[in-house]
Amino acid sequence: MSSEASETSETSSPGERSMHATQTSRTGRTGRLDHTVRRLMLATCLVILAGVAWAQPSNVLSGTLKKARETGTLTIGYRESSLPFSYLSQVGKPIGYSIDICTSIVQAASDEVSRELTIKWVPVTSENRFDAITSGKIDLECGSTTRNAERQQRVAFSPVIFVAGTKLMVPHGSAIRSFRDLKGKTVVATAGTTNLDAIERLSTRFNLGVTVIRARDHADAFEVLRHGGADAYAGDDVLLYGFLAKSGAGKKYDIQRDFLSYDPYGIMLRKDDPQFQAVVDKTVRDLVTSGELERLYKQWFLNRLPTGEQLGIPMSAQLEDIIQSTPQQPE
Repeated sequence: MSSEASETSETSSPGERSMHATQTSRTGRTGRLDHTVRRLMLATCLVILAGVAWAQPSNVLSGTLKKARETGTLTIGYRESSLPFSYLSQVGKPIGYSIDICTSIVQAASDEVSRELTIKWVPVTSENRFDAITSGKIDLECGSTTRNAERQQRVAFSPVIFVAGTKLMVPHGSAIRSFRDLKGKTVVATAGTTNLDAIERLSTRFNLGVTVIRARDHADAFEVLRHGGADAYAGDDVLLYGFLAKSGAGKKYDIQRDFLSYDPYGIMLRKDDPQFQAVVDKTVRDLVTSGELERLYKQWFLNRLPTGEQLGIPMSAQLEDIIQSTPQQPE
């Protein structure tokens, strides 16, 4: 104890010493009370924060997955005559190679949102499929749609699921052997397709003067050719073979050898939806790396179809390369 403090203690009266002790005691109790209040307030804040953290999932859903979680549905746009990718069974149910891929995507989305999702089916055409995606009318377009750089400015796609190419179908015995024989001829193609774009580019570049008929859908284009309304039908080779198998008219028409364009197919979805894009990409990658995509290919392109046709189209070298080069995990 310092001499000053000792002197004060010795010179203070008993009353003053009692008052000083009382003040010291009150100060101590006040300090302890303040400390206790602060601890209670801190504990309360921690409980509140913990409750907020518990209420907020670590991965908040957005975009298509958020809508799917809230509604319990995903909407698939399908094609009515894109055999064997997306077409109607004998009882009017959408079936096909692309349809099977899309149902796998829906199942993966169900797991992602922790809710069983049902599928709402909406028919689309080559012309309205893009608007159906961008407007939100459908969530996936499951048909025979080419994924290219121009289209990816407007919509997004899955990894490649098939590689096709534009060819010409002509009546058996036609003098048309290649696109150079189309000068002054009439060609039918489905509106809104890369097949139509290919014919128009070739006509302009080589001054062919081709008259182009824009059909509503692939089946309509084939009917135009069958009824003599066009000299040739420009379409994806696999779809042309499909029409011949379905119609039983294989001996009446020829599909020319030359490719006028190469067209990788993908499942279409909306742009700027990273959560759903990740689900779509992973699902297709898993189908590829597990061997399931090859099984689906055999089912729809080599084996007899549920509707009775058998295409017998071997897998292209391009698709084989894509399958073999697909990594187990994204790079």
